[in-house]
Order: sequence, then C-alpha cells, then structure tokens
Amino acid sequence: AAVRNLEMPLFGFKCGKKKLVEKERHLRANDREFNLKFKYATNAIKTSKYNFITFLPLNLFEQFQRVANAYFVFLLILQLIPQVSSLSWFTTVVPLVLVLAISAIKDATDDYYRHKSDNQVNNRRVQVLTKGGFTNEKWMNVQVGDIIKLENNSFVTADLLLLSSSEPHSLVYIETAELDGETNLKVKQSLIVTGDMGEDLQKLSEFDGEVRCEPPNNKLDTFTGTLTYQAQKYSLDNEKILLRGCTLRNTEWCFGIVIFAGPDTKLMQNSGKSSLKRTSIDRLMNVLVICIFGFLAVMCLILAIGNGIWEHNKGYYFQVYLPWQKDVTNSAMSGFLMFWSYVIILNTVVPISLYVSVEVIRLGHSFYINWDRKMYYPKKDTPAEARTTTLNEELGQIKYIFSDKTGTLTQNIMTFNKCSIAGKSYGDVIDFAGQRLEITEHTEKVDFSFNPLADPKFLFYDHSLVESAKLEEPYTQEFFRLLALCHTAMSEEKREGELVYQAQSPDEGALVTAARNFGFVFYSRTPETITVIEMGETKTYELLAILDFNNVRKRMSVIVRSPEGRLVLYCKGADTIVFERLHSSCEDLKEGWCFTVRVQIRLCLSDCTAHART
Repeated sequence: AAVRNLEMPLFGFKCGKKKLVEKERHLRANDREFNLKFKYATNAIKTSKYNFITFLPLNLFEQFQRVANAYFVFLLILQLIPQVSSLSWFTTVVPLVLVLAISAIKDATDDYYRHKSDNQVNNRRVQVLTKGGFTNEKWMNVQVGDIIKLENNSFVTADLLLLSSSEPHSLVYIETAELDGETNLKVKQSLIVTGDMGEDLQKLSEFDGEVRCEPPNNKLDTFTGTLTYQAQKYSLDNEKILLRGCTLRNTEWCFGIVIFAGPDTKLMQNSGKSSLKRTSIDRLMNVLVICIFGFLAVMCLILAIGNGIWEHNKGYYFQVYLPWQKDVTNSAMSGFLMFWSYVIILNTVVPISLYVSVEVIRLGHSFYINWDRKMYYPKKDTPAEARTTTLNEELGQIKYIFSDKTGTLTQNIMTFNKCSIAGKSYGDVIDFAGQRLEITEHTEKVDFSFNPLADPKFLFYDHSLVESAKLEEPYTQEFFRLLALCHTAMSEEKREGELVYQAQSPDEGALVTAARNFGFVFYSRTPETITVIEMGETKTYELLAILDFNNVRKRMSVIVRSPEGRLVLYCKGADTIVFERLHSSCEDLKEGWCFTVRVQIRLCLSDCTAHART
C-alpha cells in the first residue's frame, strides 16, 4: 500500500524523510496484525496547534510576525550596543515581555479548549468486535480493519464500510449535518453478501474480507474500491460508506469495518491544519506601524544630519568640553551613531501597547458573544460560543454572497400555505363579499380534531379544503394521495399516535405533513411498500419504482400498485418540467395543478391515470 509520513513540519519548514505517497489502501477485516504492518493512522485526532514543547517557539514565531514586536527586538539589540545606547535595556524588555506574555496566555487558553475538545472526542466509547464478543473501546484506540457496532442516534466513529444493519435489505439512514450542513436523511445500503450476516457475531468474527480502495482524500461524494471475500470480488462505491461526522438515524443498529481512521478520514482531510490567521485589523495595524517606522526614520535622519552638521561646524572645536567617543573620528561617524541613538530615544512613537489593547478588546468581545441572549437557541439549549478570540472582528464582515437557494441564508423552514386543485384555489380566507382577508393571529384556524394523527403544529385557515377532503372529492383525494406517496421521507412513531417525519428536504416534509393533516397519513414504509391511512382506512401500496429528484430531471416520480391492483405513476416537480410532459387535453388544468409554499417554490403534481397525465 504505502509507507506512512515520516516528514515533520517545524516552523513552516519540513524536515526528515520524505514520505511515499499512499496510492492504494489495503486492509483485512478482523486482522490487526496484518493491518499494522502498513502503519495506518489510528483513530485519534488532533486539532490543537501546540504542545508543551512546541508552544514557546511556535507562539513566539507567530507573534514576531507582527512588525511592532520585531521592531522592539531590534531596538533591544541596539540598546545592548554601548556606543548608541542612551537608555537601559530593561526599559524595552519589560513592555515587550508583557505584550508577548498577554498574547501567549490568550493563545494558550484558546489551544487548551482545542485540547479539551480533542480529548472529549477521542475518549468517546464504541463497541468493537473482538474474539466473538464486544469490547468497549475508546475512539482513539480503534484501528483500521476493526469491525464496530453503531446504535441509533450515535455518531459514526470513523469512515466505515457498511456490513449489515437492522433494517430490511441492510439499509441505514444517516444525517450529514456535520459534513455538509444538511439535516435531511440519506440512505446507505450494504452489499448483499455482507448484509446476510446480520448481527450474527460468529459470522462477523469469522469475516476476513480484504478491501482495496482509494487512498485517503477529501472528496466526500466519491469512493472507489473492491471487497474480496470467499474468492469473489465485489465493487464498492460511496453508497456503502458511512463517513465520520455523520449520525445514525432511524436504524436500531449497524455493523461496519473501519476503512479510514483519525486524520485519514474524509472529515479530517477537509479540515486542514490549524494555521496562523490574521484579520484585516491585524494587517492594517502592520501597515500603520510600517508607516510610523518611516516617519520615525525620517525624524531620526533629520536629527542625525543636524548633529553631523553641528559637530562639523561647532562640536569639533569644543571637544575639550564635549569630547567625542573614542570610536568617533569625524562628524559623519558621530551623525551615524546618533541616528541609532535617536531610534532608541524616540521608540515611544511606535505604539506597541496598541496590540495589547486590541487583544483585550477581542477577549471582552468574546464574552459578549457568549452572553448574547439573542444568539441563544432555546429549542436545543445552545448558547453562542466564541471558540477563539482571534477573528472576532471578522464576524459579519461580508462582501459577497454566492447562494444557490434561499435555504442557504435562512432557517429553511417550509410550511404548506396554498394549493390549487382542478382550477380551484385554496388557502386564502374569503369573506361573504368575496374579498380576500388578511390572515392574522386572530383568524380562525381549521379544526383537524377529526384526524387523531394530525400534527398539532400544522396551521391552515381555509375551511373549504378540509371540507372537500371530507366529502371525498376525487381530485382532492388524488392530490393528497400523491403527497402521501411521492416522497422519500421516513416515518417514526415515538409514541402511539405521535408520528415524526424525517424528510430529505424541508419542502418534502411540509408536503407530507399537509397530506397527513387532511386525512392522508403517511404511516410507514419498507423498501417494497408504503402504508397510508386514508381518512381512517389503512391502505398498503406496493412500491414498484422510485425515480428520484435530481438537478437534471427536476422532478420525482413513483410507480405504485394500489390495493385494488391499479398501476399508477405519481409525479411531482418543477412546473416548467412537468407542463412539457402533460397531454394536450390538460391545457386548461395546468394552472389548476400548481401550488405554492411560503417561500414561493412552485411545484406541479400529476397522476398518469387521471386525465391522461404523463
């Protein structure tokens, strides 16, 4: 496979043996002795910048990148030269040491919290399969090739190849919020040959499959490799990999083999090394200090020239009273030495205390961030936390925004607001005169008490739509039946009658919840069936195919067989895409099958068995 990295960075330079690039990863399940010879990284992570040995040199190296600090070191060197020194050296050392100490304490505090976070993560516990049983290991002791067991709502320990799970067909559902910020669930599925092992510990302990795959990299959406097991080769792709940083959802348990651990995981490959960061204020202060240096140099040059002229014209004749130093033989030499003396005398022009003031302001600002009540999120009891005091003033300093959708900049909360079915619009509140009324907190809400499975947080104000559903009007029934069937959401019944949906997108969740409240309750699903409670009657539809949404198709379709044996294709998607595929007889219904949710996302719904829609 490859030799591990023997190259060590020191002060930005690299020394030691140059590493051989890992071109392929080769590992064997349940065989630590085999895997150890490749010297793969363990699962311990490190995001801190310093340790006890490197703190002083590295921190001083970073601090002397500030122009003022470097200047005062140069000034200290000048003060050690008797010919130019007019002040004692400790007048420079004391303020310089004070400034460096304050900045070092702040940096040490920030890094202490990084160490604390690393220790917390590295000491999490996970069940590792060894010798036919489980051992409760720390995350940092997990190694490549180990088989581990994850349980519902637990974090994925390392980059794993999924072997089996509690769900049918060895499916698992994961949340990738830590990786890409999305809270929607994604589906992964293991190979059939490993999925058949289930939770049989004997079979899992005897599993000796060998994996050959790509080397560690930072590409979250791709994976290529092969599994060799019982003289057969099986292709591996990203759909069979669980990445570190994900969370297992709606899955009782699953087993996986560690492919990449610790710094080799895709999450850590994307995080990069902790580097020295400078804000715009730091850069501005460096520019200002350089300008002050220029001003100081001009002043010292003028005074040195004046001294040389005076010494040439007058001082030369007063050496009996004002003798020259023994190394001074002419007025030019006197002016040269006096230049450096003035640099020492006028050192207060350079504002070294400005850096201390800025550091104190940043520290105080970080406390204000932690105490800010408007940044507190009560639903999860999560306050704001300033994890570093280095970049505080950069917060909110935004020049350009590149966004693909509104959800990137908002909470991305979708609610079902309006719909139009068969040419009739629903959602607005109309008075007796036919005028549309503005909806306020005093507007009467629709009563969904007839439906015991309704979501109590769902709000709707147009009573005519619920009456249409109760009267079992065909178009309304097909509308909500489509919303209850054409999706990839998962349902979980935490308590009797309390359903919780996990959808891949907020708009999908809003549509399924709307159908639920109007009497078409998506209750459960398996890879082959979808169970819906339609106005109190439980019906199970056979799921024949899912044509998932993507950026090219811009629509989603499902093909189902109803309990009556009818084959139906339900489709929902962008209106411009679906309209192109409607039959010519549906021209007058185009506007009738479009609806809008609050963020003005327009979709179109169609049913291939209703009025020849395709």
